[in-house]
Amino acid sequence: MLRRKSSILLLLTLTVTAAVLAQNRPEAPDFDVKEHYTKYEVRLAMRDGVHLFTSVYVPKDSSRPYPFLIDRTPYSVGPYGVDLYRTQLGPSSDFDKAGYIFVFQDVRGRYMSEGQFIEMRPHIDNKKSSQDVDDSSDLYDTIEWLLKNVPRHNGRVGVLGISYGGWLTVMAMIDPHPALKAVSEQASPADMYLGDDFHHNGAFRLSYGLEYSARMETSKQNEAFDFDRFDTFDWYLRLGPIRNFNKNYVHGKLPTWNDYVEHPNYDEFWQRQAVTPYLKQAKVPNLNVAGWWDQEDFYGPLKIYETLEKLDSGHRNYLVSGPWNHGSWSRGTGRALGKIDFGTDASKYFREKVQAPWFAYWLKDKGKLDFPEALTFQTGSNKWESYDEWPPSKGVERKKIYFHDAGALSFSEPASEGFDSYVSDPAHPVPYRHRPIEPTYGGASGWGLWLVEDQRFVYERPDVLSWESAPLEKDLAVAGDIVAHLYASTSGTDGDWVVKLIDVYPEKGQQDPPMNGYQLMIANEVLRARFRNGFVKPEPLVSGQVTAYTIDLHSNDHAFLAGHRVMVQVQSTWFPLIDRNPQKFVPNIFMASEEDFQKAEQRVYRSQVYPSNVELPVVR
Repeated sequence: MLRRKSSILLLLTLTVTAAVLAQNRPEAPDFDVKEHYTKYEVRLAMRDGVHLFTSVYVPKDSSRPYPFLIDRTPYSVGPYGVDLYRTQLGPSSDFDKAGYIFVFQDVRGRYMSEGQFIEMRPHIDNKKSSQDVDDSSDLYDTIEWLLKNVPRHNGRVGVLGISYGGWLTVMAMIDPHPALKAVSEQASPADMYLGDDFHHNGAFRLSYGLEYSARMETSKQNEAFDFDRFDTFDWYLRLGPIRNFNKNYVHGKLPTWNDYVEHPNYDEFWQRQAVTPYLKQAKVPNLNVAGWWDQEDFYGPLKIYETLEKLDSGHRNYLVSGPWNHGSWSRGTGRALGKIDFGTDASKYFREKVQAPWFAYWLKDKGKLDFPEALTFQTGSNKWESYDEWPPSKGVERKKIYFHDAGALSFSEPASEGFDSYVSDPAHPVPYRHRPIEPTYGGASGWGLWLVEDQRFVYERPDVLSWESAPLEKDLAVAGDIVAHLYASTSGTDGDWVVKLIDVYPEKGQQDPPMNGYQLMIANEVLRARFRNGFVKPEPLVSGQVTAYTIDLHSNDHAFLAGHRVMVQVQSTWFPLIDRNPQKFVPNIFMASEEDFQKAEQRVYRSQVYPSNVELPVVR
């Protein structure tokens, strides 16, 4: 039987981060957790003998059995001590009131758990001994222990998590325990090289990758990197080539950073870490959750949904995507993101009308399975839309909007020959958001909102190209995959291409005057040119040769309203979000020297032969 520990465990001072807030997700304390739940703390033995610290909150009401709801995390399950309670247990207060047995667990090597922490520990498909452990087996062993030792349960288990917790949720689905009946992966990474936290299409996400590895691996607790200046743009630029981070600061002590350096290409290391190869069947009902402006893991949940959908003969795979940044559906009302007002409480709606009924149906037999295949929030028009597939094919026509001379953009094909050009200088990179650029982690950081910042701050830079449509005569709604087709050349032998699709507000008539002419980024992505033909083996460019690039800008559901304009911007630096490309081909950019970095003339073509465009899924 489960017994309470009499001693209070060590209290830890936690660094407040967005990820921790997403895990704890406090709401207004209208429900006294301590009055209705009893807390237990245990160290559960995994099959290899490693003990994982686990907090279990059991309802005091013994009149009925309860399902388990498990949240595993590397970000701490605090507060520690049997007499110290979380103010909220579930993803919303509705869960606390409805009654679940809530289970929180520190993963291996983090905070109060034993063992070694391995960032995104690869899954082991064929386990041959008790020493073959991964996050799937740890969850399996945890469920087994809970079923045998916790009273008054109904034999059903649910798992959910955001970000890293979302990835742990995906791991739970691969070799699921028979008692696992429902999961919700939310903002889970799917592939750390192709599209999530650390790389996008082979381009290294410098500021996030550096600060995250320092935060997670300096100790067993969260520790922010100690910058010597507030504007990290300056710090990263003064760092010089990124090989200087190991040389001057961490001296090879961060395993994840060393992995970046040693695996600059999409080799077996990154392929083993990706989750999609292990998703061979939709075995457990899964609610995939994504945010249109997720600054960390937007690629992941859509890729996981897409992968599972091909295997979903039992109709267990569902998708929700809304007007959120990373994890913001778990807290607040969701009515606005930065300066963008959505006119409705989108986060509150999700928690009350989607998430709570989802788990109640699968774990408690309450309600009906009345969920659309895909529920997405159409921004611009600000309304929820239901689809029987995602991306939708019915009622959608794929149309290309082309680059023209004089900065024009239209659905008509180019009639004249030409190109637009700029000089990309790694010594003077384009900032990815307004300066000052604060550290990623901390209360003052603007990291969570940079995707909705007004793009006018770079609009007139000479190293940013822009093409803009005439004001729309009627609404232009797009729903599905957005793809950029770029024809470009460079005077260098390597380079990056950043493409942004932007909704330009009318110059007059907005209720909030600063929104007049606002440039809202709807979709974006970067492609490192050396990987244009594949990510395993980089190839240099031929200087001056026009090259075709296909850049996936991912899915969206957005209405460009009448009177608005459609804009496309192209640039070659996005700093320090993306590390600086030397623009000279080198075998490993992580080892590039100062002498390798050079200016390059970039040309983007707009002609009948080379018709650069963005392909849109236009709703008819």
